[in-house]
Amino acid sequence: MVPNPVNSDLLRASHVRRVTVLRAPSRWPGIVSSLSNLVRYRDLLYTLSLHRIKVRYKQTALGASWAILQPVSLMLVYTLILSGIAKMPSNGLPYAIFVYAALLPWMFFSTALGSATNSLVSNNNLITKVYFPREILPLTYLVAALFDFLVASSALGILMIYYKVPLTKYAFYVAPIMLTLTVFTAAMGLLFSAMQVRYRDLSFAMQLLLRLWMYATPVLYPLSAVPESLRPFYMLNPMVGIIENFRQVVLLGTGPDLGLLGMSALTSLVLLVASYLYFKRVESTMADII
Repeated sequence: MVPNPVNSDLLRASHVRRVTVLRAPSRWPGIVSSLSNLVRYRDLLYTLSLHRIKVRYKQTALGASWAILQPVSLMLVYTLILSGIAKMPSNGLPYAIFVYAALLPWMFFSTALGSATNSLVSNNNLITKVYFPREILPLTYLVAALFDFLVASSALGILMIYYKVPLTKYAFYVAPIMLTLTVFTAAMGLLFSAMQVRYRDLSFAMQLLLRLWMYATPVLYPLSAVPESLRPFYMLNPMVGIIENFRQVVLLGTGPDLGLLGMSALTSLVLLVASYLYFKRVESTMADII
């Protein structure tokens, strides 16, 4: 009996091995696609930010004037205690305007960060019912704090007129300084708001953290008061370069310390990227945990 010839195609197929390649899903979503999605929801960001501002001063007798009264009240207390009693140095400036110029960016940072930290937990009804980029929630509190900063800046202008402190061309550096501050605040807000979903103790620790952070930043004292041996470590705090340069370009009429500002800007940018990646990584589990 003559065997049937083997089909050549079947023979080749019998030697073909199928290899299945398992590819792990990308751990970090693309920043570009996430930002594009955020841009598509810009109207929601605007609407919620406006809502935050309105709600904050709704049914208050003084309204947005509280944005001025709070830093002014702190200025008076610090001036009485630290200047009148402790004789704190102030770079040759009246202590009142010296400390107020630092309180402005600091209160923007502390108010935005404190509110942003609780933004996801306090808006859990939105997160569990409607889809939208979750990072919008902490960012709305940042925008509301920026509004307070702009309102409170009017008092700084009045103080500069009263103390005859001229506004120089270097005041234009306020723009990049505030941009750096906004980037850093957004980075911290995204990080802590995402952590707060899982670790609720963070909301209790935040006030203590901000108070200690303020003491580690030249808000109540000049940078020159910090010992030279400690400054390399001290200036790792991004708020040091922001506060010191803000006060320098507005009140002292000199250019910023570009090295110090650049260090703050670079650190802020790196932290923003890292915080945003972490936020997007845990975003999918927020509705289940919250």
